[in-house]
Amino acid sequence: MSKLKYGVSLYSYTGDMNTVLTLEDAMAEISDLGATGIEILGEGNIPGYPEPTPAWIDEWRRLLDRYRLEPTNYGSWIDSRMWRDRDLTAAEGATMLARDLRLAYTLGFTTLRPKIGVVSMDLVPHPIWEEVIERNLELASELDIVICPEIHAPTPIKHPVVDEYLEFIRRTGSDHFRLMIDTGIFQRAITTAKHDGLSEEAQEDGWRKPLAVPMSDLVAVLPYTAFIQTKFFEIGDDLEDAQIPWREIMATLVEQEWSGYLSSEFEGDRLPYRSIEQVRRQHALLHRIEGELRGE
Repeated sequence: MSKLKYGVSLYSYTGDMNTVLTLEDAMAEISDLGATGIEILGEGNIPGYPEPTPAWIDEWRRLLDRYRLEPTNYGSWIDSRMWRDRDLTAAEGATMLARDLRLAYTLGFTTLRPKIGVVSMDLVPHPIWEEVIERNLELASELDIVICPEIHAPTPIKHPVVDEYLEFIRRTGSDHFRLMIDTGIFQRAITTAKHDGLSEEAQEDGWRKPLAVPMSDLVAVLPYTAFIQTKFFEIGDDLEDAQIPWREIMATLVEQEWSGYLSSEFEGDRLPYRSIEQVRRQHALLHRIEGELRGE
């Protein structure tokens, strides 16, 4: 039987961690949900990144033990356009990724999402991506960390980007390169939620446009999928979601016997305390659906 595990990305609590939540508060919330996994963004959630102090690392480990959480996915950024007059070289990008792999290992993470700069609105990654990853496959194997680029709207599953990732898996034969699926690609209805990090133009030009990727496409890539971010925008008072077809997604995962983490990523309106309630609603919804599917 497949085993679905539940976690939360600290990105879900972005607004609240700027106002009312400490790291320990967030971990306590995640544990209280009955979830067991915590996902972070390296440069966004680690003080002193990329060199946190030994004291912070000790505190991180203490909190993991206290709240019985395991690190799941580490979000890494490889800024291909950090220089005004030139793009990042593959060697420079590989050095950045190696640095984050080692830090992720120190903190106990088992997957790492490398976000490499893109060259188009449908998120085609910079051409250095392949060499950057390949240079780090041996290190990833040594550390036993799976590198998993994110399949994120407005890029669907049937797309040249995903085809290239799958070909890379076949060519290298590596168990340490897989996919991350963001459930925003299954969105069926428009959301009115606004994202503080995006311009109005970006929000209107595809970022919130429903892709409605079919479940058959998900089935095709599940054998190559290491991690799933359960992106959502709004769970109503009736514990229903008008944008993301959770019953279809969960049924596909259960039927295909996929095992792994479902990590909440809330991207709706982020008023104080709202993200806390929204993540709670999502976990209640997903647990209910999984229980019904399994006849529990």
